[in-house]
Amino acid sequence: MGSIQTETIVDQPNSKAAGLKLYALQGSYGDFRDDLARDGYAVVKGAIPKDRADSYASTMFSYLEDFGLGFDRNDLSTATEEHLPIINEKGMCMNYGLAHEKFMWDIRTEAGVTEVFEKVYGTEDLLVSFDAANFTFPNRTDIPPNKPWPHQDQDPEKPGFRCLQGLVNLLPNGPNDGGLIVCKGGHLLSEEFHDAFRGKETRIHQWTNEWYGFKEDGMKWLKDHGTEWVKVCAEPGDLLIWDSRTPHYNLSSTSSSPRFCVYTCYMPVSDATQEDLIRKKAAFEAFLGTTHWPNAMHSGSNVAKRNGVPDPHNRDRPETLPVLNEKGFKLTGIPYIKA
Repeated sequence: MGSIQTETIVDQPNSKAAGLKLYALQGSYGDFRDDLARDGYAVVKGAIPKDRADSYASTMFSYLEDFGLGFDRNDLSTATEEHLPIINEKGMCMNYGLAHEKFMWDIRTEAGVTEVFEKVYGTEDLLVSFDAANFTFPNRTDIPPNKPWPHQDQDPEKPGFRCLQGLVNLLPNGPNDGGLIVCKGGHLLSEEFHDAFRGKETRIHQWTNEWYGFKEDGMKWLKDHGTEWVKVCAEPGDLLIWDSRTPHYNLSSTSSSPRFCVYTCYMPVSDATQEDLIRKKAAFEAFLGTTHWPNAMHSGSNVAKRNGVPDPHNRDRPETLPVLNEKGFKLTGIPYIKA
């Protein structure tokens, strides 16, 4: 993968992940961390300046148009599977080397984004996930409907604050424009909830232990314990963050507006093993995506399926390769691998 340009290699991390004790700390921060600790989520306004957010959104439209399948941003009737790369009903595009497109890495290395996670974790030595982008178009009838799928992205048997998820919103996202739905305060009830249900339910199938789906009785339990579900609204450039214990899902737009965002999740390098870093390096060099967990415990594939067979438009590398500065290269985890 020598065609990706990088700059300075750095030394080993020199700080600990103090942020993992976030909810044990006392007092007020006077910033977004107060919302995060209390509600399990927060909106960081203007993490990316609006002009750059608008530019990223335009690049994402161009990315779809450049497949040459007939999609036209000025005619959303062309937002159908035959005119687009494969995007699932939840809006996620996860193949084609997309995770390593230049615009994806440019967003991940935005100072206003990384600084939020640095504040939470108390360190600048972070890893970033090679996560997906979301291209949700309204009124699509060519794919299955996006039904609510309330879940938490954390193993119930590993309680406590372990991971902070995030997404950068890139188009105006109001109450009817689809997007993130969170169970406000649900993170604080996570351990009690799982103690109540452990051994008494047949769980929804999960492909990883770091996922738990909430069934009807679980939703009732959350309601009976005073929680409420909130649609999180955002402007272009806003960063939405949430504790991985927080129950959440997304919905499609019921307006005429599409929704674009890029998922951004970071964790301290000190939480990753050397095996994790080596696995992450392999994903980076193969242009593969990962889940939101930045230690790359699971990596994906660049082979999308169209009508049950490999998409003839598959790509095994980004269309536009990223140019990584020192910060970006550190976020890959490669500089922290011991010789």
